[in-house]
Amino acid sequence: MVEIDPDFIQAPEHRPKLNIIEAENIPVIDLSPILNTSTNIEKDPLVFDELVRKIGSACKEWGFFQVINHGAPLESRQKIESVGKKFFGQKMEEKKKVRRDIVNVMGYYETEHTKNVRDWKEVFDFTVEEPTLVPASIDPNDKEVTHWYNQWPEFPPEMRETFQEYAQHMKTLALKIMELIALSLGLPPKRFHDFFKDETSWIRLNHYPPCPNPDIVLGCGRHKDSGALTVLAQDEVSGLEVRRKSDGEWVLVKPLPNAYIINVGDVIQVWSNDAYESVEHRVMLNTEKARLSYPFFLFPAHYTMVEPLKELTNDQNPPKYRPYNWGKFLATRKRSNFMKLDVENIQIHHFRIN
Repeated sequence: MVEIDPDFIQAPEHRPKLNIIEAENIPVIDLSPILNTSTNIEKDPLVFDELVRKIGSACKEWGFFQVINHGAPLESRQKIESVGKKFFGQKMEEKKKVRRDIVNVMGYYETEHTKNVRDWKEVFDFTVEEPTLVPASIDPNDKEVTHWYNQWPEFPPEMRETFQEYAQHMKTLALKIMELIALSLGLPPKRFHDFFKDETSWIRLNHYPPCPNPDIVLGCGRHKDSGALTVLAQDEVSGLEVRRKSDGEWVLVKPLPNAYIINVGDVIQVWSNDAYESVEHRVMLNTEKARLSYPFFLFPAHYTMVEPLKELTNDQNPPKYRPYNWGKFLATRKRSNFMKLDVENIQIHHFRIN
């Protein structure tokens, strides 16, 4: 791993703060009422109603929560963690054989630790649906689509099968949570499902090596997730910090065994017309231990027009965002990975109605 450039100094807004609050108090929600067949929701609706209420409260007050008893098999998670460590443990020349570029946007990349880059990690990305259909260009008048394919390495040989199996478990869990979110907003449980029929979802495997200077560099700078929902798994090494809405303080999220961390993305913020808000988060580094995390990003189909849902707007609560095409939004964001843009990377606030 390369060393930090001695001239590297982060912009003030990205420098880690020292007064981090260590807490385990982001909401922890037990999903067993929707999984346990011995629980008859019709006979005991209060249990289910309380679950929906907790989901809504967590989305509104934190934008983050952890779920336990979620039904996703532990074995699949253990396999992806094992395979991920094997992949990142290879020599750099082997990993670079599946390096992403502007043509093959999925695959491996590592951050270059210079004074212009704030992140300290290496990554492997793959799409859930293969191929994934996306716009061929960012031109709003261009209707042509292209296909994103995954790049799979020769080693570990089980990587493709392991990752594809895990992706299906994450899709199932994410859609269950979307049903609970819909109910918490007063919508039918499957209100969001059609948006994901031709999903553009993908999974990112993050490897954060030990860092000798975690006070001047981050594993991942502060940001909000642009999609609908993120389902994050991580190993036992903590590092994720969430910016608490109530006071703006950074809260360190301690991993719970076999739990998943869920956060609301920008798309839900727009769909809910700001009833639920996407929240800033970042990753701190460890001086002694490497950290592995693997978020699943639930993204809608490329042709989806993202806008506040009509059921959640009225004369007293008019739409706060103009519609935008998800595929063009995604293509623009991806384009910024490979070329320097003269403008700020596209964000949902660019579509906010003043």
